[in-house]
Amino acid sequence: MPSRKVSVLVVDDDVHILRMMQHVLELEGYRVVTASNGESALDVFAEESPDLVLLDIKMPGMDGYTACQRIREFSQVPIIMVTAKGDEVEKVQGLDAGADDYVTKPFSTKELAARVRAVLRRTVLWDESPEPAFHSHDLIIDFAHRSVMLDSQKVNLTATEYRLLSYMARNSDRVVIPDQILEKVWGEEYLGETHLLQVNIARLRRKLSDDAKNPRYILTRPGIGYTMVKQA
Repeated sequence: MPSRKVSVLVVDDDVHILRMMQHVLELEGYRVVTASNGESALDVFAEESPDLVLLDIKMPGMDGYTACQRIREFSQVPIIMVTAKGDEVEKVQGLDAGADDYVTKPFSTKELAARVRAVLRRTVLWDESPEPAFHSHDLIIDFAHRSVMLDSQKVNLTATEYRLLSYMARNSDRVVIPDQILEKVWGEEYLGETHLLQVNIARLRRKLSDDAKNPRYILTRPGIGYTMVKQA
């Protein structure tokens, strides 16, 4: 019986870019469904339940930020935002909206395929800890079940957020530098993209109710890196 193809929802109001991305991803072996605006993207998402979403930011009507936020209300599926060249604000806002990654226009077909592979790779279960769980104050990370609890309440994390948090937990009480985290969580092709790490650290802190000025879990070591605090 043939295995199920990984499905990708591609959303862009530019039909030429939409068809180009669809063609590239189909050549890579993915099943591709498309939408031309945010509203129709939500409808297609509900109907198709894709494994990944490739989402343009600037679209008429519901833009990519809003569509991303709406998807995040009920799903942690990986989302890649398509941003304008050199627009750092778009990148940060896209990550803040809940995206896992971004690809910048104009991009090559190889770059697009590589970004999709990298994000999907991060969704694979990752368990390298000799310990079954991590405890810090009222935070519990259950590595076996890939779940996070805070004050007895489940914390919903994206695949990337979970990989980041679990990597920090596995290296608790030691300082890890940004490039170490980027290489392990995102891949070596992301070395140097410190803003990507900073935005995801900020997102994790919000979800963990961790005050950046007086953190309990993730400490910033200025000019060096980050430390995850372990406490039984």
